[in-house]
Amino acid sequence: RRHKPGALEHRRDVAAQGGSPSAAHHEVRSFFNFSQLVLSAGHLRSPPALKHSKVTYFEVEILDVQSKKQICIVDKVPPSSTLLDVKHKFHKACPQWYPSRVGLQLERNGPYLKDSISIQSLAVSSIITLYFTDLGQQVSWTTFFLTEYSGPLLIYLLFYVRLSTIYDQVESVKNFRHPVVHLACFCHCLHYTRHLLETLFVHKFCEGHTPLKNMIKGCAFYWGFTSWIAYYINHPRYTPPSFGHRQVSFAALAFLMCEAGNHFINVALAQQNHSGSKACFPSPTYNPFTWLFLLVSCPNYTYEVGSWISFTVMTQTLPVGIFAFLMVIQMCLWAKKKHKLYLKRFYPEVRRKAAMIPVIF
Repeated sequence: RRHKPGALEHRRDVAAQGGSPSAAHHEVRSFFNFSQLVLSAGHLRSPPALKHSKVTYFEVEILDVQSKKQICIVDKVPPSSTLLDVKHKFHKACPQWYPSRVGLQLERNGPYLKDSISIQSLAVSSIITLYFTDLGQQVSWTTFFLTEYSGPLLIYLLFYVRLSTIYDQVESVKNFRHPVVHLACFCHCLHYTRHLLETLFVHKFCEGHTPLKNMIKGCAFYWGFTSWIAYYINHPRYTPPSFGHRQVSFAALAFLMCEAGNHFINVALAQQNHSGSKACFPSPTYNPFTWLFLLVSCPNYTYEVGSWISFTVMTQTLPVGIFAFLMVIQMCLWAKKKHKLYLKRFYPEVRRKAAMIPVIF
């Protein structure tokens, strides 16, 4: 008994040391639970309150370009807005001017701003002053080209069937049609059918509107010349080319090659624009029709001029020659303008190229 104390004596010793074993066990467990609670709760200090960032809105003051009178103020314009968003808000305030009809300028004599320009890039202060110009009735570029090219296609076919209201019916039946008349109709229809299909499925037009008066002028030019050309080629007294079948064959072959080249160049340019990689100038591919990129910067205009020169040689008529001459002048002006833009963007690649005709332009 002296060496092995009983259970009662052991409990007394523990009680004498400061408490029972169950109380000590409960204290350890409570401390463990409290420490776990502190660790899971994270910081005891409350997190700092979030500071809300202040968004700066702009006010766009729109003045008339002629009288400098204020038309309206477009307020609460966020910095991420574009000029097209401002035009839509301007249209809500002034419903008579829809967005495509509105022309906005930073200066009275300055260029019209593009719809994609950010408002923040124009801001010098919180108030932006823009000048408004009414651009007139607008049409989309797709409508513009479809109207301009569908007219010559239909007009030429009306002259080709030799309507009695255009030609003498007796003389039309009596005179034999030379094969070049049928070939000219095929080539002319092929040319404008290609333009229509490329307008629908190849070309993508940005900033997509133009004044209605431009469409009227374009239609008057193309439709009027088509009527003059078709009247002479389909006339019952039309005389074939001087060198006969050989002249017609070589000219028709050149016309078809120019049409094919024009199409492949337009497809190459469209693929370049759709890819989004505008850092380099379009380069020739395995297609031999695209090798003209090595010599000129605007080969589509070169092929277009080649088509009308070939058509002139094939039909040997004065109206076609005058139309081809005017097309050469117009294409040269467009090519020169586009060549300047290419020089700014792709100077090392374009500096040794001609604009439209190798060596000359």
